[in-house]
Amino acid sequence: MRQPSAISRRVSAAVVVLVVGSAVAACGPKESGSDAGSGASSAAPAKGGTLSVLNRAPQTNFDPARLYTSGGGAVPSLVFRTLTTRNREAGAAGAEVVPDLATDLGAPSENATVWTYTLKDGLKYEDGTAITSADVKYGIERSFAAELSGGAPYLRDWLIGGADYEGPYKDKKGLASIATPDDRTIVFHLNKPEGEFPYLATQTQTTPVPQAKDTGATYENHPVSSGPYKVVSNEGDGEHLVLERNPYWSEKTDSERKAYPDKIDVRSGLDPAVVNQRLSASRGADAAAVTTDTNLGPAELAEVTGDKALAARVGEGHFGYTNYIAFNPKVKPFDNPKVRQAISYAVNRTSVINAAGGSSLAEPATTFLPEQKSFGYTAYDAFPSGATGDAAKAKELLKEAGYPNGLTVTLTHDNEKNFATSPEVATAIQEALKKAGITVELKGLEDNAYSETAYNVKTEPGFFLAGWGADWPSGGPFLGPVFDGRQIVEDGYNFNTGRLNDASVNKEIDEINQLTDLAAAAARWGALDKKIGEQALTVPLFHPVYQRLYGADVKNVVISDWTGVLDIALVSVK
Repeated sequence: MRQPSAISRRVSAAVVVLVVGSAVAACGPKESGSDAGSGASSAAPAKGGTLSVLNRAPQTNFDPARLYTSGGGAVPSLVFRTLTTRNREAGAAGAEVVPDLATDLGAPSENATVWTYTLKDGLKYEDGTAITSADVKYGIERSFAAELSGGAPYLRDWLIGGADYEGPYKDKKGLASIATPDDRTIVFHLNKPEGEFPYLATQTQTTPVPQAKDTGATYENHPVSSGPYKVVSNEGDGEHLVLERNPYWSEKTDSERKAYPDKIDVRSGLDPAVVNQRLSASRGADAAAVTTDTNLGPAELAEVTGDKALAARVGEGHFGYTNYIAFNPKVKPFDNPKVRQAISYAVNRTSVINAAGGSSLAEPATTFLPEQKSFGYTAYDAFPSGATGDAAKAKELLKEAGYPNGLTVTLTHDNEKNFATSPEVATAIQEALKKAGITVELKGLEDNAYSETAYNVKTEPGFFLAGWGADWPSGGPFLGPVFDGRQIVEDGYNFNTGRLNDASVNKEIDEINQLTDLAAAAARWGALDKKIGEQALTVPLFHPVYQRLYGADVKNVVISDWTGVLDIALVSVK
């Protein structure tokens, strides 16, 4: 089941990661992403210098147990290595999972209910001591402790005994479903087949933690590094984070992180306008600066587009995220499929895109899965209505549903100006549906109240704006939480807003989860997306596009389809 921590990443991703969180995370360029395609200097990257990071949100909870990331995250991936990680390449190739601490993606057995990993030789912490499989096991176990909550819930769901385990501070025996027969081998025993375990192994919870150095809740102040950089200062719970080289990190064991700068200086708590202004001006240290959480807004993008030099310093990417209308069939009139279909036909995606910032910041969606191969994207439009909607078809369906004179409904949205679930998008939908005889009354809620209302089965509205982001680039974590009936949560955050509990859908999810052939699994996720889409439980609206500035001295810009943003582990500043 999804934990409340997931809400901050998924529901607010349009603000935290888009402007995209957990993840976090969390995309591919237009067939580019390296210097030549992004506009960065063509000079070869070189070691040295200080990379500045200018962010809106502080890097809080800098503890591998507490982070909710995809692919290891941005700044966290500089300090925390994991069993596997994302492939640091541009575009679609960057959506692949590759080994990190482990020698391979893991060896499945017993119908993918057992996964065995072998650690590489020569792995060391920042103090020169060896990294062992016992450290990986302990790092995972401490993520079960209540005082270190916040990370992804999958290990709790998947590991045998995970649901009842309370972490090593209360249970000294440890979790029996994680075995370490020797210093380099770690074996996971799952309660059901999971062919996508290599993706899960990219989460920071698989970061090794030496038990002797664990300081519990204060570990975040100086976590022991397994990556190319170590923490030398953490002020204000991540508001000012300074990283310097880990002398014991070896390129021989890590082909993914290039670690060109000598120092990383992360400053947060900045207004988004200030971040973009400083990156635009690129004066002094800001010339060697990037952002990991601040997009260009519509007005800023218009200004940048008119300046060739600035436009050459914008990285464009696509993260696996879908903004959509959610229906609750338990609330009338949305229990009637024809009403849901009518709204699907009436929506004007062109006006929605404009409300979301324009075509440079959003692309129309007719599928729930993002338009990327790794997700299993299969093109379909269950209710084809063109770019501007089909009001006549919508009226026809309303008449069949028993509403020949139209109807009045309430659309709940977030008051946050996030260009996603915000008043602008809600108003665009209101205007489009009016042409089909549907009067839409808008109900705006403040950000926290919106999340708590929309994702609670007791208070869920019948008609509201929503969004879903990828925990990793696959159909599994996209379709499962939203459409698997067994994941309906009665007493917590519930993401299956359509309350779908279809035995055939649940069975197909289980069968796909058994596949260790990720390409074969992707094809079936795409087919399942189409099957579910025909039930009109959601109306896909758009997929966000990330547009982010970087400093004039930043080189080697690589943007993958896993994160959609510049990979901080690859950039250089000299």
